[in-house]
Amino acid sequence: MKRDIIVFGEDWGALPSSTQHIIRHLSKERKVIWVNSIGLRHPKLKFKDLKRLLHKFVKLVFRGEQAKPQSLPSEQFVLVNPQTLPAPRHHLTRKIGAYFLVRQLKKIMALHQVTEPVLWTSLPTAVDVVGKLGESSVVYYCGDDFSALAGVDHDTVSLRENELVQRAQLILTASELLSNKFPSKITRALPHGVDFDLFATSAPRAADLPDDGRPIAGFYGSISPWLDIELLEKVVSQLSHWHFVFIGEIHIDISRLQCLENVHFLGPRAHRLLPGYCQHWTVSLLPFCDNAQIRACNPLKLREYLAAGRPVVSTAFPALKPYGKLIDVIHSAPAMVKALKRALERDVTRASQNAVLKDTWAARADQVSELVDTL
Repeated sequence: MKRDIIVFGEDWGALPSSTQHIIRHLSKERKVIWVNSIGLRHPKLKFKDLKRLLHKFVKLVFRGEQAKPQSLPSEQFVLVNPQTLPAPRHHLTRKIGAYFLVRQLKKIMALHQVTEPVLWTSLPTAVDVVGKLGESSVVYYCGDDFSALAGVDHDTVSLRENELVQRAQLILTASELLSNKFPSKITRALPHGVDFDLFATSAPRAADLPDDGRPIAGFYGSISPWLDIELLEKVVSQLSHWHFVFIGEIHIDISRLQCLENVHFLGPRAHRLLPGYCQHWTVSLLPFCDNAQIRACNPLKLREYLAAGRPVVSTAFPALKPYGKLIDVIHSAPAMVKALKRALERDVTRASQNAVLKDTWAARADQVSELVDTL
C-alpha cells in the first residue's frame, strides 16, 4: 500500500534539497502534505530574521493555511505555511507551538482525507508533533551534521534530534559518516541522487558567463563559512589568466576575492539554469574547508558536476570516495593550481556521466518508497 506522507522540510521552492527531489517523485503516487520550515533556531532581533518572520506572516495571513500553488509537483501535493513557534527552547513554548501546528494540520488532513500517514521530517524540531497526528510511522531524514551546521541552535537541535531518534522507525542519512551516529538496526545510508537529464542534456551558454577565451573555474552553491577563502585567494592570485566564477547567495566576507579582476560573483541562479553555467566552464570547483560539517556532507552539486561532464577539482572529504578516479583531489594551493592546469587537457565527459547515470532521483525515490511502505 502506498502510504501518504506528511513532510517537515525547508520552505518549498528554494534551491531544491535532497528531500524536495525525493518527495517530488513520491508525490506522483501518494498524497503529500509538505509543511514549510518550522526552523532550526530561535529568531534574533536581526534584520534578516525579522524580514523572514514578516515574510512568513504575510504568507500566512494573505494566503491562508495552505500556501498558494507554486509549481507543485502533482495534484496530490499540498503545501502548508505552518502556524507555530520557530525552534522553541522551553517546555511551555514547545507545547504551545505543537498545539497550534497540530490543530492546523489535522484540519488539512481531514480536508484531504489523509489518515495514518508516514511522518517524514528533515528537521529534528518536528519531534514535538510526533505521536499527535495519528501517524503510522516516523522517518527521520538526516542530511547534515546538525551539531556542526552553521546557523543552528546546536543545543536545542541536538536535544530534539536525540528525542527523534528514540521515536523513529527509520533513519535515512545522506552519508555513511552520518549513519554512524545512529542505531544501525533502523539506519540506512541514502546517498544523494542527481537530475541527470537536466545536467547531462546540452544547455545554451549563460549570457553572463565570461567569454573572452580564458579558461573558467566555477562554483555554485551557498557562499558560506565552509568555503576555503584563503585557499581560493592563493590560487586566484597565481592564475590571473583564468576566470573564477561563483554563483550563489553570499553569507561571508568576500572582499579578499571580490577585489580581484578575474573573480566574478554572479549572485544566485535558479536550479534549472545551472547547466548553462557548469556545462560551459572549464572545471568545476569544490573548495571546502576541512571541518566536521564538510566531512559529514554529501553535496548535491558533486553528482550534478559529474553529470555536466566537466573536470572536477576538490578538496578532500569522504563523499568523494565512490568517484575518486574522476576527481582531482587537492590538499594545498599549489596542488590546486596544478590540478586546474591539468584540467585543460582532460576529457572526462563520458566517464563522469556514466559514473552517475544510475544515480537518478527517481532511482533514489524508488528505494525510499520500498523502505517506507514496508515499515
